[in-house]
Amino acid sequence: MRTYQLQTSLWLPQPRQRIFGFFSDPKNLERITPPWLHFEILSPIELAVDRGTRIDYRLRIRGLQIRWQSEIIIWEPPTRFVDQQTRGPYRLWVHEHTFSEREGGTIAGDNVVYAVPGGKLVQKLFVAPDLDRIFHYRRADLEHIFNPKKLQPIEHEGR
Repeated sequence: MRTYQLQTSLWLPQPRQRIFGFFSDPKNLERITPPWLHFEILSPIELAVDRGTRIDYRLRIRGLQIRWQSEIIIWEPPTRFVDQQTRGPYRLWVHEHTFSEREGGTIAGDNVVYAVPGGKLVQKLFVAPDLDRIFHYRRADLEHIFNPKKLQPIEHEGR
């Protein structure tokens, strides 16, 4: 199975505890997801997140309604957590969120390793452009929320 990697990082002028708290609250995922995905959390929003927590979502990708379930497989507050798709559109989706203190703020990092059905052509024509658009939206929203000083480019890498 061919995997791909998406990496991005963003400096946010807030303490790590606050940034980790924002990213680890499932309802904030709805807040930073583009409206064209019609993203909706199906699990109870008040749920306490920890290792083993499963969260169910519904969204639309290119007009198709998709159900997605993620499980938190690593939970290390306030430095990182990892969610993995247990049901959804990807053959593999593992998303590591990292939080490190720097220059009076926090660098929030994303490292996503994923595999797509349909292979390289589907990745190039559909998935990579869609993910770029989604993560750019997310970055702009976070910029609005936290007023970050410095943005790092999003990178895709084949493995």
